[in-house]
Amino acid sequence: MKHLSRRTFAAVALSLFMWMPASIGASQQADPRSASQGRNVVQRRIPKVGREGALPFVRTELFFGTAKQDGVVTEEEFRAFVDSEVTPRFPDGLTLLKGDGQFRGEDEVVIKEQSFVLILLYPYETFSKSSQKIQELRELYKFQFEQESVLRVDDPFIVWVSF
Repeated sequence: MKHLSRRTFAAVALSLFMWMPASIGASQQADPRSASQGRNVVQRRIPKVGREGALPFVRTELFFGTAKQDGVVTEEEFRAFVDSEVTPRFPDGLTLLKGDGQFRGEDEVVIKEQSFVLILLYPYETFSKSSQKIQELRELYKFQFEQESVLRVDDPFIVWVSF
């Protein structure tokens, strides 16, 4: 009987452990301002020494494909898009990377293409407004360059940035 009780206890403990925050002592709380958009930003307690002089920011990555039916989006075209559309919305800075990627299109065909990855870091307090600007960029790029989508990845945790 004791053997069965230990097994039951272990199973219950394992189940509870899986529902606990990833790091011991982490305090996670969703930002209610973002819940209406279906995108939560989670705050977690960071030791004071880890954020001294740092500011709370949000990180979003956008993946822009370049394959089109009649060719590709050239680097010059993409840089013009960044200059005319991205920079005015995020003038404080951004990071742009080039990469090789692939995806399966609506027609189930795997398409290999070069891509651009745009990394945006923006102040936590501007999350809602910045999220709207990011959505505008995605829609503009899809329309202008005949794309099915622009992949968006939001880090659900606040990142601490110091300059």
